[in-house]
Amino acid sequence: MYVVLVYDISGEENGQRVLNRVFKTCKKYLTHIQNSVFEGELTKAQIVKLNAELDKLIRKDLDSVILFKSRNERWLDKVFWGKRDDVMSNFI
Repeated sequence: MYVVLVYDISGEENGQRVLNRVFKTCKKYLTHIQNSVFEGELTKAQIVKLNAELDKLIRKDLDSVILFKSRNERWLDKVFWGKRDDVMSNFI
């Protein structure tokens, strides 16, 4: 299943620490495409596992995570406006 994950982590109450941990957790499963945005292919089991890991990290009263799901990436048109970061440019 193709997913896009976005998160908003509050800076209050050790927010930077939570942000770093959420980022690292998302990076294990998905490709980082922009600030708080990740995308990629996940199985249903991986989604459950990612959800469980993030549930332990986020503060329910301060932070939010949204997961957009699609059966396949081809059903989603992706249009870039402005600067487009080339994820593959990180490789030599």
